[in-house]
Amino acid sequence: MPNEGTPSRYTITAALPYTNGPIHIGHLAGVYVPADIYSRYLRLQGHDVAFICGSDEHGVAIPMKAKKEGVSPKEIIDKYHGIIKKSFLDFGISFDNYSRTSAEVHHRTASDFFEKLHNQGDFIEEVTEQLYDEEANQFLADRFVTGTCPVCGNTEAYGDQCENCGSSLNATDLINPKSTITGGVPTLKKTKHWFLPLDRYEDFLKQWILEDHKSDWKPNVYGQCKSWIDDGLKPRAVTRDLDWGIPVPVEGGEGKVLYVWFDAPIGYISSTKEWAEREGKDWEPYWKDKNTKLLHFIGKDNIVFHCIIFPSMLKAHGDFVLPENVPANEFLNLEGNKLSTSKNWAVWLHEYLEEFPNMQDVLRYALTANAPETKDNDFTWKDFQARNNNELVAIFGNFVNRVTVLTHKYYNGVVPDPSELLEIDKQTLESLRSFPKTITDSIDRYRFREASQELMNLARLGNKYLADEEPWKLIKTDEERVKTIMFVALQIATGLAILSEPFLPFTSAKLKSILNVRSSPVLSEVEGAGETSWKSVDNQDTLLPSGHQINKSELLFRKVEDKEIDAQLAKLEATKKSNEQMDKELTPQKETITFDDFTKLDMRVGTIVEAEKMPKANKLLVLKVDTGLDTRTIVSGIAESFSAEEIVGKKVTVLVNLAPRKLRGVESEGMILMTENQEGKLVFLNPDEDGVGNGESIS
Repeated sequence: MPNEGTPSRYTITAALPYTNGPIHIGHLAGVYVPADIYSRYLRLQGHDVAFICGSDEHGVAIPMKAKKEGVSPKEIIDKYHGIIKKSFLDFGISFDNYSRTSAEVHHRTASDFFEKLHNQGDFIEEVTEQLYDEEANQFLADRFVTGTCPVCGNTEAYGDQCENCGSSLNATDLINPKSTITGGVPTLKKTKHWFLPLDRYEDFLKQWILEDHKSDWKPNVYGQCKSWIDDGLKPRAVTRDLDWGIPVPVEGGEGKVLYVWFDAPIGYISSTKEWAEREGKDWEPYWKDKNTKLLHFIGKDNIVFHCIIFPSMLKAHGDFVLPENVPANEFLNLEGNKLSTSKNWAVWLHEYLEEFPNMQDVLRYALTANAPETKDNDFTWKDFQARNNNELVAIFGNFVNRVTVLTHKYYNGVVPDPSELLEIDKQTLESLRSFPKTITDSIDRYRFREASQELMNLARLGNKYLADEEPWKLIKTDEERVKTIMFVALQIATGLAILSEPFLPFTSAKLKSILNVRSSPVLSEVEGAGETSWKSVDNQDTLLPSGHQINKSELLFRKVEDKEIDAQLAKLEATKKSNEQMDKELTPQKETITFDDFTKLDMRVGTIVEAEKMPKANKLLVLKVDTGLDTRTIVSGIAESFSAEEIVGKKVTVLVNLAPRKLRGVESEGMILMTENQEGKLVFLNPDEDGVGNGESIS
């Protein structure tokens, strides 16, 4: 059953990002921002938190990437580990430890884990037939095999999964498999591997997930787990024939490594060990004490591994606690298309910060407000602009700016002493005190999108209060009343500074600096110390006392202009055209000719002097072309790409010694040389023409 009462500590893990590319907004929205919001929120509540992550650096995609780039696997993991770690740091993802699975502590931890299960008899050893590339002289790991999916017929399915229908596969399931290394057809060859018999854990998983967590796990997580369990679990290999990874640490394991989905989740444990050693702590209570609440933040593609395979591993080991919740998100798309690292269809975090410096919180907020919590959602640059301009600037930033500017204008930045509170003041302050619980209720249910909108509602409360009370008008007739209004408004601004920290950490820090306050989970006993806490917002009458000096006002957010959004859309459009060009199948090279064959072709520069549409023919134009030798008639099938009027006067390349040929009664004496652009439109032969790519045929 779920833990009762308040846990002694929280261990929070975020899915280990794979080091074959940088981090994009899909990763941030699906995993890392919600995990960071939750961790920051718990710390503000005074809880003991270990927020753990690290780079996943094993598996077949790493050597594949290395081979493609002509470097070593270590160069690949070092490059992307550095980029990823910096991106997280730049975006304020507050990991207590960010490790990597190439670290010695991880190799030791994963090896020890495997050995314990092996010695307990928890694995079964099987000799199976696996696909083998005779030319490359190696067994083919899942991602080195492509073929036709037996479920949906997709001809580009991988050996472990079909990305079209989402089916989990074995490489031997594929129809017409081929090696991605040599392109050859693989053979079947016998090899020994170790398997975790998941079927032994079916009863445990049925009770633990389908009964104990029926009401508190998200429907998408529960539903996927139920489907797997209902279909019947089967033994799953935990080793692979590969030379990149953690060597299998038992007799007979030579030339084999731990399967990446066995070793990667153990990375949470090894990263915790690394953190504890650095901080002088004992790591074991964070993974082995029943009063610890373990939470995994992941995307929906990792549900099975974190809810069925890893818990079965932990159960087999026997010493570890099980996850209390796995609040997986769905996927985020970009401008209507699936995010793709390989196709460069993404907003990369390191590039975003180059183009929108010091605007981390804007992206954090836009992704949270549109988080794919229950279904796939779409990120658009127009929505990003609207969230910034209409909410962060016009609501949050506008309220704070009004309050701080007026406080300096009327009172030289000193919080005024209020007179008698009217009913509207009391109601407003009472509303302020209700927000911590409202936001807490949403966060505790992993509804971060809902929580972010409640935070914005607090800013709306402040704006409405100022708009209704109009202190800028009352200052001329009732200065005492204005003191009260500004005092109340400053309490709301301070509440925003505190409650925004999980969502907008950079903005929260800036606002606290302006208000000259600092937040702490535990309030100082010193009166007027300028300290505030999450709990103080709902149980303290005054957050910012009279006589407190605030600092100079500054804008929290800036407006995003249309030209900035247009530039991002143009960037994506260029990516789309580049992908279309790459996906386009080029005409195969024709058979080799001799130099003498080539010299038979007589190609001249000419000018089109007349052009008209061929009657009753959609594709044909009748041209008069000055070749320098003569002016001749040429019939050309270009009418769907050009009008007759627009090509008169155009310089063209003409094959002049082509035998004449009659087309619809008109004798054509030559050929205009053409090619196609990315849109499939014909263009006159000119390699510098927009959209003409390498490899295009000339015809």
